[in-house]
Amino acid sequence: MELLATKILVGFVVGVLIGLSGIGGGVLLLPVLIFGLRVPAIVAVGSDAVFNFFTKIPASLMHLRKGTVRGKVVLALAIGSVPGSIAGVKLLMHIRHLYGDGVNSFIKSAIGLLLIVIPMLMLFQRRIEERVTNHPPTMRGFAGMSLIGLLAGFLVGMTSVGSGSIIMMLLLLLYSFPPKTNVGTDIVHAVVLTGVTGLLQFRLGNVDPTLVITLLIGSIPGGLLGSHLSTRMPMIWLRRILCALLLITGTRMLLA
Repeated sequence: MELLATKILVGFVVGVLIGLSGIGGGVLLLPVLIFGLRVPAIVAVGSDAVFNFFTKIPASLMHLRKGTVRGKVVLALAIGSVPGSIAGVKLLMHIRHLYGDGVNSFIKSAIGLLLIVIPMLMLFQRRIEERVTNHPPTMRGFAGMSLIGLLAGFLVGMTSVGSGSIIMMLLLLLYSFPPKTNVGTDIVHAVVLTGVTGLLQFRLGNVDPTLVITLLIGSIPGGLLGSHLSTRMPMIWLRRILCALLLITGTRMLLA
């Protein structure tokens, strides 16, 4: 019972931080699951993918209603990300077949590297957003987006990290959509990507349904509270603090 309450509390805190900062759930939740709750890394990755799928559905519906989603961009990203995620999950299974529990060490190293790269990119996100201009996408652009999706899908398949943060930054850097459209398009695509990845991980037995449910019980009210508080707190400093903590955590994972 005590462990159940702890998982709900973890979900609540992660939900608050997501609502406050906008930082993706994967980078915030995975270190807690692996280091705090001692969940095996491969189960943490699978459970996190399913958790992210459910947490992004309400926001995706909101953006669809507001018209801040580019359907063709979602399709272009998904064309790459779906096979990419399948390849990422299959690589994990291949490593597990060859090295058994050694796959958990591989996952920790991969997540650790992403926890260093992603916060460094996020520190420059605001400056990039201030300088972007809207350029209509071309056929060559859609092909490039599919390659972005392929890379992100592969990373999500292996680590469940990157369905939002990596794609968001690459779209900002390469295609310069308006920030609101970037966010809405990214979230809707993330639902597709994490849905496919979560299903694959579930079928392979890498998902703990009880863990996912308890985390969601906490994260839903936590996300609402965080969104409410986000207008009353200095977001730039909160994001910087979280990025610093993620950099430290990522370094620890690489050295562990």
